[in-house]
Amino acid sequence: MGYNVAIDGPAGAGKSTIAKMVAKEKGYIYVDTGAMYRGLAIHFLKKGIDADDRVAIADACRDAEVTIGYEDGVQQVYLNGENVTYMLRAEEVGNMASKSSAIPAVREKLLELQRSLAAEKDVIMDGRDIGTNILPNADLKIYLTASVETRAKRRYDELREKGEACDLEAIAHDIKERDERDMTREIAPLKQADDAILVDSSDMTIPEVVAEICSHCA
Repeated sequence: MGYNVAIDGPAGAGKSTIAKMVAKEKGYIYVDTGAMYRGLAIHFLKKGIDADDRVAIADACRDAEVTIGYEDGVQQVYLNGENVTYMLRAEEVGNMASKSSAIPAVREKLLELQRSLAAEKDVIMDGRDIGTNILPNADLKIYLTASVETRAKRRYDELREKGEACDLEAIAHDIKERDERDMTREIAPLKQADDAILVDSSDMTIPEVVAEICSHCA
């Protein structure tokens, strides 16, 4: 039985960055569940499916296979055998993933893989419902959050560094909408598990957040 760490929290809270660093520090396998949903989102976008077409999305799950591999210790996401890791952070992919992840067929598609990995290995997973739904019996649960303003500024800086045109207010608006969507969806909404430790990173550096979480790990 593996040792499991679950990190949940809203979009832009730094879950993936922090989880990867904790995994490296503690020797865990990092499983980015959000990337898996984004992998499926790419499949839906490639098929030209509208994000609000729940029937078409559910049907498209039948011919999609999302798997995880590791190259030089870095997680890679494959969609039907194609490495789509480089496409995962696109804004349209994130929006499609946020909407489609509320559909039961999408969640069922990925749930089995996520749980089987956790049963066999020492893993750290981050997402929106890891501690409440995917790994309800995780050994350690963290709810990582930050203010909307902080999360928007982080995303803004990330896009600017890549040379992409962006608007801070528009990013903040998008984050607020995504929070509302994630927290009010019918299936496994985003919320802090009763036994999760709250970590607000608004005024913390990345090393401080990593140290805080590692202090609670076995």
